[in-house]
Amino acid sequence: MTVDPGVEADQIDRLNAWREARDEAAVQGALADLRAAATEGRNIMPASIAAAKAGATTGEWSGVMRAVHGQYRGPTGVSKSVSNKTEGLDDIRAAVDAVSDSLGRRLKFLVGKPGLDGHSNGAEQIAFRARDCGMDISYEGIRLTPAEIIEAAKTEEVHVIGLSILSGSHIPLIREVMDRLRAEGMDHIPVLVGGIIPDEDAQTLLGYGVARVYTPKDFELNRIMMDIVACADPESIAAE
Repeated sequence: MTVDPGVEADQIDRLNAWREARDEAAVQGALADLRAAATEGRNIMPASIAAAKAGATTGEWSGVMRAVHGQYRGPTGVSKSVSNKTEGLDDIRAAVDAVSDSLGRRLKFLVGKPGLDGHSNGAEQIAFRARDCGMDISYEGIRLTPAEIIEAAKTEEVHVIGLSILSGSHIPLIREVMDRLRAEGMDHIPVLVGGIIPDEDAQTLLGYGVARVYTPKDFELNRIMMDIVACADPESIAAE
């Protein structure tokens, strides 16, 4: 699926027009009442209806709920148990060891899912296999902003970033990730992207500077692992 960027722009324009036409003081008052009801444990339905009638948006309503109750994050992550499917891993493990020696520390691979896509199985399969190959894994989970991904990459001092997107929003999200990497002087870190990505969009992502693009037809995990090693190899980077 290819998403027309104009759809997003049109929705944003209509939202801005809605906000400009409403009574802002009434909206803020209604949201304050909603927050008070949520904080005090009262029935939030009357305050929610009042906020809607005042012109509050769904995003503003949910923002109040997050501020009061926090935000739920599903229990995604990489289990500590080691996979018993180790066929073909010896050569990859040797390659990981070799590149880690070249890097001066264990190859660090960050895996994350930007945007609102909550389907984490594919990303976790990549993280599992990379861990079983001997890489140091940083799995940042689902629903990340580009800013959070860049901050994690900086904090963890990663060598390669792997991002999974199944929502169709890969173009704007990856563009922002790459822009932020350049702004932080971190554009030497290779970025690999996987997801439901049309061929034309894959070329666009490569044009942004993405090192590899994977789609559902790229299901050979061991080949992807060797790609990660190749991207992290300082000699390979210098050759490029």
